[in-house]
Amino acid sequence: MNGAYVESMALQEKPRYKRLVDNIFPEDPKDGLSKSDMEKLTFYAVSAPEKLDRIGAYLAERLSRDVVRHRYGYVVIAMEALDQLLMACHSQSIKPFVESFLHMVAKLLESREPDLQVLGTNSFVKFANIEEDTPSYHRRYDFFVSQFSAMCHSTHEDPETRTRIRVAGIKGLQGVVRKTVNDELQAIIWEPQHMDKLIPSMLFNMQDSEDLDRAGHPSTPSGTGQDGEENPAALAESCFRELLGRAAYGNMNNAVRPVLVHLDNHHLWDPNEFAVSCFRIIMYSIQAQHSHHVIQQVLNHLDTHNKTTPRVRAGIVQVLLETVAIAAKGSVGPTVLEVFNTLLKHLRMSVDFELGESSRRNSSTSVSSGRGKESEERIVQNAIIQTIGFFGGNLPDYQRAEVMMFIMGKVPVYGTPCHTLDTGTKRIQTMLLSSLIMVTSGFKSKSMAAALPPPFLDPLFSISLMEDSELRQLVLEILHNIIDRHDNRAKLRGIRIIPNVAALKIKREKISKQDVAFMKKHGQQLYRHIYLGCKEEDNVHKNFELLFTTLAILTIELANEEVVIDLIRLAIALQDMALANEENMPMFIRCGIMALVAAYLNFLSQMIANPPFCQHVSKVIELRNMDAPYLLPEHIFRDKCPLPESLDKEDRLLYFQTSDMAECLAGPGYNAERLSIPYVPQVTDEDRLTRRKSFVDTISLQVDIMSNSLPDKSQLAEEITFETLKKAIDTTGLEEQEREKRRQVMEKFQKAPFEEIAAHCESKANMLHNRLAQIFELTIRPPPSPSGVVSISAGHTQHQSVPVYEMKFPDLCVY
Repeated sequence: MNGAYVESMALQEKPRYKRLVDNIFPEDPKDGLSKSDMEKLTFYAVSAPEKLDRIGAYLAERLSRDVVRHRYGYVVIAMEALDQLLMACHSQSIKPFVESFLHMVAKLLESREPDLQVLGTNSFVKFANIEEDTPSYHRRYDFFVSQFSAMCHSTHEDPETRTRIRVAGIKGLQGVVRKTVNDELQAIIWEPQHMDKLIPSMLFNMQDSEDLDRAGHPSTPSGTGQDGEENPAALAESCFRELLGRAAYGNMNNAVRPVLVHLDNHHLWDPNEFAVSCFRIIMYSIQAQHSHHVIQQVLNHLDTHNKTTPRVRAGIVQVLLETVAIAAKGSVGPTVLEVFNTLLKHLRMSVDFELGESSRRNSSTSVSSGRGKESEERIVQNAIIQTIGFFGGNLPDYQRAEVMMFIMGKVPVYGTPCHTLDTGTKRIQTMLLSSLIMVTSGFKSKSMAAALPPPFLDPLFSISLMEDSELRQLVLEILHNIIDRHDNRAKLRGIRIIPNVAALKIKREKISKQDVAFMKKHGQQLYRHIYLGCKEEDNVHKNFELLFTTLAILTIELANEEVVIDLIRLAIALQDMALANEENMPMFIRCGIMALVAAYLNFLSQMIANPPFCQHVSKVIELRNMDAPYLLPEHIFRDKCPLPESLDKEDRLLYFQTSDMAECLAGPGYNAERLSIPYVPQVTDEDRLTRRKSFVDTISLQVDIMSNSLPDKSQLAEEITFETLKKAIDTTGLEEQEREKRRQVMEKFQKAPFEEIAAHCESKANMLHNRLAQIFELTIRPPPSPSGVVSISAGHTQHQSVPVYEMKFPDLCVY
């Protein structure tokens, strides 16, 4: 009797909230939560919110005791009650209750029972979806980030259990993200110590995905559906996208850096399918204005791996290509030139590595491994060029022009022929010019002066003087990309006699005043490099094809009546050069030049729609078909085409005649009289810098003082023969020759364009200055010192000079 009384008194002494909490737990946990008693507890909590913290503390106490005693049925009931109280109460007093709730969730996550871990995670996810009215100043989620990340890496023996734990961990991280990223007071979640756990946990589960092609597509509903919700890879991807989508401007670096570290730690750059998939997800998930942050991070990562294996570097570059491909469609930011600078730096390093491996291979016996390493470096180089081209191709024209100038500034240009340069320089030139081809592809500029400014045009033409056919081909392809603004190249592909040019449907517009001014300023420079490029002895079929296309595009895009005359003069000069053969060119080159002239004049005559001109050209081509097929492109560029021993200059019908073309073009529109003036390429500094045999050696522009002022000991005395004396005595015709020479000079200065006259005068002035410099160098030298001391260095005798005021000049030099 006394025992029952004590028990009833103890129950009466319990506070009401404890009695209400005790009543929701049935005697048998299998009966589940008592709904009626739960409704009473909920009503009491809503009516007296100040009791919520005590209710939570008491529930936490009971749950902790049940967890220790392994009474998991009551644990489930307690968590269900907590969830319902959380959903029902939204007052200010819920803050202390939340602390008790999070404490109980932590208890469940700390247990080693998978069911309890999943139960605690589900309760936390429900809590994460509740929007609180006021922010929490003291709540921290460090424990939950660590615990959920550990669950994401579960290695449980049972596959189904392991999947359940991993899914729970991902859901928990997703709950943490949703609860914290929108709360300014919880910005600590973006700090590296948390991102280093969150990001790798998601990537670890995404790595197990079997469908990598689906990952990264912007329209893929990852993690949806019943199967998707239980798929760790799909759920992790969904969480990853959500996290990146909420990343602010200042948090991008902390979000991307762990991705790069994870890919390094798990060796996922080779192969790089997963890395590409990850960065597709990143680029499609973040805000467009933050794209340059990701690109910058990948570039920095590439710098840190500058000495790793080629395949790793190639994998990083291919990832960069993917990020650039997506970012170029939106805002790239201020990192455009930095991207190209980094890529070009690694391109040069890759070439250096390749050459280093090649030299070591030559000095060692491991031939197969050396070749493999070299080919791997080529993979890196091709990936870099592809990235440069894709990035440049998606930039607006004004930025692309800056990039073109930037790349051209990186191309090594020397004044020596390419065969005297080292292999590395040639390789770098080839790679950079290939990059320029990619960047200039599709480039459309309204004005040629803007597309080809002198700082870009001059070094480009300097490379075209190199004695390397591949480099000259690349230069011509770059010119095609820039000059061909109406995409006519495909119609002109292949050097041939086009029977009907009108059938090609060439697109063209009227030449603008800006382009006319450009040709007046730079036309002679263009003609000169075409002229020099034709006579290179290492020219192959492709070189002549590209030269033909260059002439045709110039005609379409930049040719007015004056330029047409200049181009005809250039063609005749090429024909005369091949006939005269003053430089002993191979017969294939001479015939190739003849075929090029025939193909171009056939094209030009139809473009200007001049029937007499077309008839003259067709007549010459028909005669060549019958008597000299090796002078036509269809025959000379065919394999095993028989070559003649010499070209017959006397058979005038086989060659295009200046007088006949002048008659055809006589009339309004064309200044046909200028055709009688032979084309002479202008002399520039490049001819003195390059050690090639220049046309200066062949043309008859001589300075009078050359033979009188300085005798050359190397010249042999002229042999005196009967014919020599006869020519010296016979003065008949000299006056007529002088008169004809003066007439030609006057006619040239009257009819030739100003640019050509200026180039002619400049060439004479340059030659005069050069000869004077040589004379002064030989005649006015500092005399030996009075003491007569002579020093010998490196096998050469060197005289020590004295001050100028002590020098003794000859009497003839003193005034």
